[in-house]
Formats: sequence, C-alpha cells, structure tokens
Amino acid sequence: MLTTARRTHGFRESVIRGMTRLAREHNSLNLAQGFPNFPAPEALKEAAVRAIRGDINQYAITWGAHRLRTVLARTYMQRYGLEADPEREITVTCGATEAMIATLLALVNPGDEVIVFEPFYENYGPDTILADARPVYVPLEPGRPLDLARLAAAFTPRTRAIVVNTPSNPSGRVLDRSELEAIRDLCVTHDALAVTDEIYEHIIYSGEHIPIATLPGMRERTITISGASKTFSVTGWRIGWIIAPAELTDAIRKVHDFLTVGAPAPLQEGVADALGQLDEGFYRQLAHGYRARRDLLQGALTDAGFRSVSPDGAYYILADFSALSETASGGGPPLDDTAFAVWLSREVGVTPVPGSSFFREGGGGRSLVRFVFCKTEDVLAEAARRLRSIGRGGGQRPVEAATRSGLQR
Repeated sequence: MLTTARRTHGFRESVIRGMTRLAREHNSLNLAQGFPNFPAPEALKEAAVRAIRGDINQYAITWGAHRLRTVLARTYMQRYGLEADPEREITVTCGATEAMIATLLALVNPGDEVIVFEPFYENYGPDTILADARPVYVPLEPGRPLDLARLAAAFTPRTRAIVVNTPSNPSGRVLDRSELEAIRDLCVTHDALAVTDEIYEHIIYSGEHIPIATLPGMRERTITISGASKTFSVTGWRIGWIIAPAELTDAIRKVHDFLTVGAPAPLQEGVADALGQLDEGFYRQLAHGYRARRDLLQGALTDAGFRSVSPDGAYYILADFSALSETASGGGPPLDDTAFAVWLSREVGVTPVPGSSFFREGGGGRSLVRFVFCKTEDVLAEAARRLRSIGRGGGQRPVEAATRSGLQR
C-alpha cells in the first residue's frame, strides 16, 4: 500500500470520466468525454462480425494478430514512407492509452525526466510518475507556436524522452515541420527518445500530419503510437499499436504482455479489414465532417461569450469562460473551472471538462473548459442552442433533447 501511495502521489483520478458521470446525473449533453456517438464504418463492423462467427475467440499472438501487423506495415509504408518490420517492430495494444504506459514503463528508468507539453492529455503526467520518472512541462498553447527556446532549456542530461502529441488534445495544435525538426535536433543532441501519440493523425484541418519518425535521424529513436479509436469511431474496441525499433519493441512487448496479454482478437480482424479496404476518400470525408462540427460548436461558443482559438486538428475546443464567470456565479465571486463546468452542466445542460485537468497540479487552466465536437449534428445543434441561451438567462433546455441524443444511455 505504501508503494502504491508513493507511485500515485501527485495525480488525480480521471476528471474526464467524472464529468461523464455528472452529465448523466444532470441529463446534460456530454461534450466532456471524447467518444463519438455515430456509427463505425460498415467494413469494420462486418469484418469483426465475420471474425466472431468464425470463432476467432481465443488469444491472438500477444503482440498482435499477424494479419493486422502486416496491414499496418503496408499502410505506414504507403502513407508515410515509414518502413516497419511487422514481426519485430509492430505491437498491437489495448488502445493507444495502454501503448503509452507500456512504452514509458519499458523504456524510462527511475529518476529520468520526460518532457510533456502542457496542456496535456490527462494520462501523460501520471504515466511518467508511474514509471518513477519526473515530468518536465513545456507550454504548447492553442494558436501559438512552440517556444523553442523554452523547449531547449527543458532538456537536461536526465532527459530520457519527450512525449509528442500531434494533432494535440486538448490544444488542437498540429506541429509543423520546423517545430518537429527542432524537436528532432534536441532529441539527437541529448540522445533522447520521442514517444509520439498520433491517434488524431487523420483529423486535421490546417497543416499536415508528419510522423516525427520519418525525419532524418529519428527512426531509431522514435516510438510511434496510434490506434483505431478516433479514426474509426470505436473508442470502446481498444485497438492501438506501437511502431518502434526492434530493440525497443522487445522491451515494450515484455511490459505489454504482463499489462494486458493482448488486444481483443476478433476486433483486430475488423481493424485489419478497415485499414485494407477504406480508401483516401474515407479519410478526407472524416476531416471534412469534423471541420463542419468544429465550426458549428465554435460559432455557438463565440456567440455565448467564450473565447477560443480554432483548433488545427483533433476534435476539442479549449475555451476561456472568463467573460461568463459573473453570469455563472450570480454576481458572486468568480467561479473556477470546476465550479463553472458543474454550473454549465446543471443549469445549461452542456457538460465540458474543467481546464485544470490538462495541467499539472496548480499549473493553470482555471479559466478554461474543454468541449468535444465528436457528436452528430443534431446533438451539436442542440448544444449550440443551449449555449447561446446563457446570455438570455440559461437553463432553457428540454430534458427530452438530452435523452434523444443517445448520450445518456
């Protein structure tokens, strides 16, 4: 028990999943947790059904079904020119979340430092702490370039790795080539690893996705993480993957084996079929659809009085609610992010995530909340109507609309 307390000191329970519970409690539209409420591609579902009917029910190979690893190798080569040996350099995991913790536990030593961009997906800091390392935070804010001087100053002789999430949750930043090259130069100079979370690689509105592993000098020091959850709208399937040099993969696979044994066998077959069958038109339409959803929600947030920067990628908007704090508090003291998120859920019927959950303890975000827009247009339109009602007193939301959305089941 003492060891557990020591390893978990300094990080919180998942605020995001807590807000999902709050949304259910208040019958509110859940724009907190990043799961789509629309169907997955038919090719994906049919392939998984065939696998289940074909009695693919037992453990797959621990590091992933051979067919999926082969398809992944072909996909990365065709799309990015990134060559990977499916037998020695690709590991299938229980989602990108498991991929990240397996990687850090395998490759980071006690006392090492890991650079994390802030605001960050809430797991990165705790994952580093669980690996007995120290997270070192560098700002990466919506709409602002990466401060390269500050990043360079964060690297020390103890730096073992940097976590790179592009497109980024929650900032929406897509790192450009010059920023990635600067990260590359620092990794090479300091002999550090780049652990890249590329789960939103196909959800981009501005710029392009450049896997850092494709830059000269980075293939041998990059651990590339991605998965099916966001691209194919199957966050509950838990199919992720890691591409890394063979010697690093060997260590990661040992940790992965003892963490989860393996990802769901029939669902791996479904993902393999989707990757093999869906053409570039699917990925273009994916980004086009999300762009329309982004614009719908951001317009409503602006009209309601929030301030935000349009994200370059992923499906989140980090919004400043400072101008609405007096309305929310009823003329009392300004509300912090948690109190405001609870008020918005209870009184307006739209549930976001408090911004501080994406910062270190005491590190900021107290005037921010994060909204997701991975929802169908009818849900976002109703959320927009409710948000715009804030200026008219708020709380004018029919209960049945939340029920119809399917979000509260």
